[in-house]
Amino acid sequence: MNVFQHMLPDRILPIWVWVDKPKTVVTVATTSQYCGRKPRFDLLHPLKQWLDSVEIKSQKLARFLCKFIPSQCPFEREVKIRDRILFCIPPLCKLNPLYEQVVGIRFRALCYLADECGEDVTTYC
Repeated sequence: MNVFQHMLPDRILPIWVWVDKPKTVVTVATTSQYCGRKPRFDLLHPLKQWLDSVEIKSQKLARFLCKFIPSQCPFEREVKIRDRILFCIPPLCKLNPLYEQVVGIRFRALCYLADECGEDVTTYC
């Protein structure tokens, strides 16, 4: 029984696997094609697009964003007793579905302050 023939026909396979159909066109398949599911609807997509499209035009807004959005995850901690680490709490910010957009808007605010306003941004880092 050829398992690959039943499970992954016409998919990208490693070089060491032989495919029964020579000279076939291999297409790149997405993860939804592997699972046989339709793409999921993302409720936060409009909000993500809006955050990505926000332009920083004022110095006051840029300063507020740089102060309001932390440069490092505030939830990451090491719980210690004297010199011994009991356990570590990992950074939980990456669980936020808007993490990339929030970090991006903070970066654009820092760039605006540094490039357009000529301000020293080391105080925000």
